[in-house]
Amino acid sequence: MDELKISSPGANVDRIPEDISVEMRKIAHDLSNALEVIVQTSYLLGTADLKEPASEWLRMLDGGVEKAMKLNQELRSYIKDNSSH
Repeated sequence: MDELKISSPGANVDRIPEDISVEMRKIAHDLSNALEVIVQTSYLLGTADLKEPASEWLRMLDGGVEKAMKLNQELRSYIKDNSSH
């Protein structure tokens, strides 16, 4: 699967208009809150004594959580770097 890459600032990208950046920040914040529930659930499942194949599913979940958190951080950084404030 191809990984999403967000352009860095200064890569011929116009500033995000203020009204759009405000909405994007709200959505990114809500995404962070939703991801936090998944992160905490994943952590709590990791404390349980899971047998196969459940322990393999937890490893898959952990990998997805790591990717989602990284992408969310990239998105938040992109919005910050390309917004007025």
